[in-house]
Order: sequence, then C-alpha cells, then structure tokens
Amino acid sequence: MTRIRTRFDDDRRPTTGGGGGGTAMRVIVPLQGVVQGRGGLVLGSVIPCALFYFLQLYLKRHRSSSNPPTPPPSPDPESDHHHHPGVEVTVLPRSLSRYLSRSHLSPRNPGPVYVSGRANSVVRGGEPPYYVGLRKVAEDPYDELGNPGGVIQLGLDENKLALDLVRDWLMENAKDAILGGEELGISGIACYQPFDGLMELKLMDLVNFGFYQNGKVLEKSGKCFLDLQAVAGFMSKAVGNSVTYNPSQIVLTAGATSAIEILSFCLADSGNAFLVPAPYYPGLDRDVKWRTGVEIMPVPCRSADKFNISISALDRAFNQAKKRGVKVRGIIISNPSNPGGGLLTRDSLYNLLDFVREKNIHIISNELFAGSTYGNEEFVSIAEIVDLEDLDQNRVHIVYGLSKDLSLPGFRVGAIYSFNQNVLTAAKRLTRFSSISAPSQRLLISMLSDTKFIHKFIEINRERLRGMYLKFVTGLKQLGIECTKSNGGFYCWADLSGLIRSYSEKGELELWDRLLNVGKVNVTPGSSCHCIEPGWFRFCFTTLTEKDIPVVMARIRSISESCKSHS
Repeated sequence: MTRIRTRFDDDRRPTTGGGGGGTAMRVIVPLQGVVQGRGGLVLGSVIPCALFYFLQLYLKRHRSSSNPPTPPPSPDPESDHHHHPGVEVTVLPRSLSRYLSRSHLSPRNPGPVYVSGRANSVVRGGEPPYYVGLRKVAEDPYDELGNPGGVIQLGLDENKLALDLVRDWLMENAKDAILGGEELGISGIACYQPFDGLMELKLMDLVNFGFYQNGKVLEKSGKCFLDLQAVAGFMSKAVGNSVTYNPSQIVLTAGATSAIEILSFCLADSGNAFLVPAPYYPGLDRDVKWRTGVEIMPVPCRSADKFNISISALDRAFNQAKKRGVKVRGIIISNPSNPGGGLLTRDSLYNLLDFVREKNIHIISNELFAGSTYGNEEFVSIAEIVDLEDLDQNRVHIVYGLSKDLSLPGFRVGAIYSFNQNVLTAAKRLTRFSSISAPSQRLLISMLSDTKFIHKFIEINRERLRGMYLKFVTGLKQLGIECTKSNGGFYCWADLSGLIRSYSEKGELELWDRLLNVGKVNVTPGSSCHCIEPGWFRFCFTTLTEKDIPVVMARIRSISESCKSHS
C-alpha cells in the first residue's frame, strides 16, 4: 500500500478523517489509476479484488476465533491509540487457546491407530469355552453361605485340599522366611536378584542327597555343610527320590506357563510346530503360540486305547506336517496326563525317546503333577530314563512348578530342567521377562528347607487326593457317568456322550452350556482339549470340599435327567 500511495504528490493526497475512513479510502485509491489513465484496467481491477478477498478472510477468521466465548472486537491496527476506558479485554485460557487453534486445522481423519498384527491376532482369537467358564465363576462364585446359587468351579486345575497345611506354615514362618533374619535383612528382598532364580532355591536337600559339588553328589558322613532343600530337592522327593536333579541345569521362571513359552522360543522358530498328543491342557495353545508364533499339531488319542500315546499316530502326524512344508521341532507330553490322569510307562518313554532321536527333534515333558500321584502305578520321570541310559540328552527338557504339587499357584514358580547348555543359557537370559520376585523366593527357600513340613505335606496331600478322587468318581458312577482310570493329577476325565443330543462338537457344547448356565457347574468340554470324540468332559475335583460333592452331584443329576427326558 505504501508503494501505491507514493505515486501521489502531497498536495494531491486525499484527506481522511479519523478512524476507519482512511482504510476505505486506501482501498479505493487504486481505482484512480483507471480514471486518470495510469495503471490500466487490469491493475485497477485485480488489486481491489485481491484486497477485498484478504479482508473477508481476515474478518472471517477473526469472528471464528472469538466464539465461544465472544471477546470484545479487536481494535483496528491503525486505531490502537484510541483506547476506550470502559471496555475489558478477555484473555482466553491457554487450554482453550490450544483447542481453538486445533479447530483451524484440517478436519482430515488419519484413520485408526496402528496395533500390531500379533496383538490383533490375540484379540481376534475370541474366548474359548474353557475361559468363558472361568469368567462365569469369577462373576458368580459359589459359596455355601454367601452365594449358594453361584457357579461351582470344576474347570480350574487348582488344589485346595491341602491349603490348610500351607496356611498354617505361612502364619508361623512367613515373616522370618521373607526377611531372613539380621544376616539377610531388607537388601535380600528389595534389591536386584538374579533373573533366573536364586541359587539357594535351586540347591537340593543336602540332608537327603549329600553335598553337591562340580556337578556330582558327594556323600557326606555326619553333619552336612549346607541344609538347603529347594526346587531340586523337592523335585527329587516328588518322584520318590528316584532322580537326583542338578541345580545348575535348572532355570526358574514365573510359573510353568513361562517355562513352556521360553522352551518353545528356544527350540522352534515362528511357523515351526510341536506335536502334542490330544486331549491336552486347554491353555497350552496360548502358552505356545501367542508370542512365539510356533504352531501346535494335535495328535489324536482315542478312548479305545485309553487315550494313550501312539507312536504310529505321532509318525503319521510328522509325515503329514512334512508334506505340508511344516517343520516339526519337537513333541510335548504331559506326565501324568492332563486331562486323563494316566502315567507313562518306562516302555512308553523309551519309545518316545527313540522316536525323537530318529526324527532329530526335541521332547518336552511336562511333569507338573509328578508329586500329585495317588494310584498304584509307578511314576517314572523322563530324567530317570536319561540318567540310566546312554541317550542323547541335549534333546530332553522338563517343565516343573510348585503350583500343583505344593498348592502354590499364586506364587508363580516354574522351572525348566534341561540337559542342553545352549538352551539353558538362552533361557536364563530370557527370564528377565518372567523372573520370580525375591520375597517369594526367600519364602520358598525357607519352606522347602523345612524337611519335616515337606514330608508331611506330600504324604497328607496324596492321601486327600486319593480320597477325594474316589468319592467324586463314585458320585459320577451313581449317575451313570463313567471315567477313565486316573493315577495322578486333579481330574476326572468323564464320558457324558450319552447325554448329548447329537454326537458332534455342537452337541457337546450345548450340554456344556446347560451345565454352566442352568446347572451352575463349570466343567471343561473335551473339544477345548482337542479331543476328537464328542461328549468327554474334564472335572477338577480338587477345588471342592467333601461337603460340596452332594451339591455338585445334585446339579449334574438335574441336567442329566433333563437331557434324558428330551431325548
């Protein structure tokens, strides 16, 4: 504008009044070029239009920024010296200013926020019946006095039969066990500790197994140098002292779930697979697959074979995977079986070891229930077979924990026992993501060192397991429901195929739904365990008291009679 105005002499410059008259005149000035023949038609037309456009844009933005709330109009820049004393100028809060400034941004929608494909696959997986039942119990738990109409838990593999023994020990010893006296103090639980577990928690009971040194057990006469009974010693007791476990081959994890996942990570790559005899524990798919990308190939076992593992079925599954281009890296077995409760014989273990050596793959033996056996059959750990025979130990791995045999699932204590040094090294480093808290470890060191308590617990726990199993199986038998013979674990593997309307997975899930929502009994359908025969259900009897059994049987009877009347 200055440039246009200098084209006029002072005596020819139009006079203006105060205030806004000068602005209007300056807008009109370029038109004089048309009238006086200077600048031409184009200049005289374009400049006013452009000025008018920018004036409208300025006024529009000025009005939008003043709502809400509406501040007093800003004075003209050339009229700043005209201050009106009765007018207040409103200063907008900083948060509102930011909001108004964002409102001038383009309304373009950037789309949904990115979430990884791994996370989306977990979300899309849905909620299988096994987890639906657990949720229903959590929302409406049965209580004899407080909520007698609630859902009775028979789906969660938790042992409450010996909780009173654990409670009594903790009440008497917990404080000293965690703090460890003056010698240990607060630093032993509040400071960083090894991710893969304290060595004291790995050491065996030297009172029973001698002094451990350089990978060998040395028998000592008289008083032992150490009196520590921890995971290795407890594992030995659980299997009847038939195996001496080397604590240097143990990696402690936050529960058996973490142990299985770490082994899956170490033994297989994403897209590889494990062969797993089915039926198997319904949470194993998540444990293995979710974060590692490793697949599970169920290998069907049939009731005609008492759901025992068949080497020929394993071989067929291995060859089928090979034809599909899937690399099988190992097999995962459960001993005792979950859900069947059967024990693997020595011959079966030898056959499995021959199979994995022939195929050049690994074997993971889940021995979580090794100390929870109650039948007449002998439990044989795969570690015992490997110790006795000159076998390729590098492909043998064991998963153990204290959640089942010591009734401590809330402590989240699992263990990997491996003969493969590379696997142990990798597993120790990976435990930074699944380490056990120091207070839990200190407490367990003290508990497992209490030889008298451990012997008492194992003995009483087995007696109670045996008694509850027999009572529960008898109750089901009176309802016409048969179970497979169980020698270990917390379950009855029951055949309810006579109650389903159609011999299919759909018919099985209809019965499961009636048991859960009408009978208020949460059980695990066989399809959640990848059982190919419809109508089998897993009942966990260790969540009950003896007083609960008649209530459970009455509820199952009502559903059974209803199903029979409809059929």
